[in-house]
Amino acid sequence: MDRKFLQQAWRWYGPNDPVSLQDIKQAGATAIVSALHHIAHGQVWPVDDIMERKQTIEQAGLVWSVVESVTIHESIKTRSSEVDYYLDNYRQTLRNLASCGIKTVCYNFMPVLDWTRTQLDLEMKDGSKALYYDWIDLAIFDIYILERPDASSSYAVSVVEQAQIRYSTYTEERKRFLQGNVLMGIPGEKDPSLEDLRTSIAIYEQIGFDGLRENLVYFLSEIADVCEELGIKMTIHPDDPPYPILGLPRIASNIDDFTFIVNSVNKPFNGICFCTGSLGAGPDNNLVALFKSVSSRINFIHLRNVQRDEAGNFFEANHLEGNVDMYAVMKEVVAENQMRDVPIPFRPDHGHQMLDDLKKVTNPGYSAIGRLRGLAELRGLELGLVRNLD
Repeated sequence: MDRKFLQQAWRWYGPNDPVSLQDIKQAGATAIVSALHHIAHGQVWPVDDIMERKQTIEQAGLVWSVVESVTIHESIKTRSSEVDYYLDNYRQTLRNLASCGIKTVCYNFMPVLDWTRTQLDLEMKDGSKALYYDWIDLAIFDIYILERPDASSSYAVSVVEQAQIRYSTYTEERKRFLQGNVLMGIPGEKDPSLEDLRTSIAIYEQIGFDGLRENLVYFLSEIADVCEELGIKMTIHPDDPPYPILGLPRIASNIDDFTFIVNSVNKPFNGICFCTGSLGAGPDNNLVALFKSVSSRINFIHLRNVQRDEAGNFFEANHLEGNVDMYAVMKEVVAENQMRDVPIPFRPDHGHQMLDDLKKVTNPGYSAIGRLRGLAELRGLELGLVRNLD
């Protein structure tokens, strides 16, 4: 019986990425996940720019299979007075991508912050470095640096008490370090300010969970005709981390959220990016059950692992270690992929900074060697599972 393998992809930030396309080929990937980061958020991606990126990738012997991400402008998420302008731009970008043959688009609907970590260089026992999320440091940022009104009520009493003690030991340099790590999650901003973040949080406080859900449904409904006409597959990325932070609502964090998203605009274009790392940070998430519940709508997969502690803090573990049962997840992924006419693209998501990469400046989570290790482990796991189907 003919067995099918996933499309093995790699995220590439473009010509300025310290990881080259040649590096990626040597890692064993065949496809690229990329985006035009030089285009301002909310503006139309020109066909010429898309084709230039596509040709660069193809000249290296690879294919551009997924766009990650066409960022959703905040005016769409908040459904502000400028929403129509940015929706028109988004639809045109989708048309331009489709005209270049690129039809799988990843996006997220997280308010303000695309991702949040409190430390980018947690040292592991083997000397490699990982991304880390610590509730006490987040509380310090929220209460003492951001100074969000009534922020302490968002945390357990024990966390607030520990935050007060730890904050008293922080130097000004340590405070700036923490602030920079958290604000790094604001997409496209070279120097985001605390005041801008406070303003955005106040807006989302009025919108709330239900309002943000309604705005997502509105967005999907408004792009549905273009997606269906051109055969575009949209894939929403889970919240990272998958719970409310800094008073911001989260609407893509668990099985109920994804069931709602799929059913609210129940059309084939409306799909899911299944990210095991983001979802795995939620202690109540059963990843196998979640995958099965929306398996037919999963158009893109991120495979990453996390290790949580009793307090809910987590660091990004090696791909086959941590709280995510990667064997059980990959088993479901392999089974689903056998039923597809086109292989599902997946990429090793993040990786430890290790070996020679420890001496280099890299995008957080996206150094070469840690992802190479992850891809090799995941390819081996997939091969074993596929062979076992015979």
